Amino acid sequence: MKSQKTLQWDIQASNDDVMVVLSGDLTRNTLSPLWEQRASFLQPELKQCIYWDLKHLQQIDSAGLTLFLELLHSYAKNNKNYIINIPNSITNLAQLFDLQEWLAQFTTQS
Repeated sequence: MKSQKTLQWDIQASNDDVMVVLSGDLTRNTLSPLWEQRASFLQPELKQCIYWDLKHLQQIDSAGLTLFLELLHSYAKNNKNYIINIPNSITNLAQLFDLQEWLAQFTTQS
C-alpha cells in the first residue's frame, strides 16, 4: 500500500515576525487544504515580516509553485516576505518559468 503524501504547515508568530514552516509535498495532489484555507491560514499583523522556511519541503511541482507564488504575491501587499532554506527544486522551477528575478526579491533582506 502506497503511503499518502501530505503537506503540513506550522506557524509561529512573535511581535515582529511570523515564521511559516512548510513540510512534506507541495504538489497538485496535496495543495487543496492550503488553497482552501489560504484566506485564513495566515493572518499577520500589518508590517510583520513573514519568513517562509522551506527546509522541510520534500517535493514541489509546478502547481505547488504556483500556489506558493500566489501566497507570496498576496501577502507581499501588506508585509515583507522572505524565503529561507530554498530547495533546489524551487530554484529549478523558477528558472524553468523565468521567474528567478521575481523570486529573488524574497530571498534577501533589504
